[in-house]
Amino acid sequence: MATLKVGLVSPEREIWSGEATQVVAQTVEGQLGILPGHAPVLGVLLDGSVVKVTPADGSPEVVAMVGSGFFSVAFDEVSVLAEQAVLGRDVDVDAAQGELAEAQARGLGDEEAPVLERRARAKLRAAELEA
Repeated sequence: MATLKVGLVSPEREIWSGEATQVVAQTVEGQLGILPGHAPVLGVLLDGSVVKVTPADGSPEVVAMVGSGFFSVAFDEVSVLAEQAVLGRDVDVDAAQGELAEAQARGLGDEEAPVLERRARAKLRAAELEA
């Protein structure tokens, strides 16, 4: 079976790497689903989105919140380079809910509020607590 070599990294550490059968990421131009044999592509990750990886070994789907960054595909290698990233299983749900409440309380006059809200919601989606 053909697979993808996937690396999900942030400046602090490697978040996840391994063989996968599929990767789904949200870029500023839309959602991309990548399967083995996909044409080369380079995209800008949508800040405050979720990346999903289907491991080739049949283990549970890997879901991660990502901040801004880049997504590249070449020769069945997928690189997700995110300024911020956290696996869904590592999300501190109470902290993410607090971040969401804080972002919403900031109101429309605060330029950072929408970004903070998107990131908090993405953390909750990665933890599978929000649709």
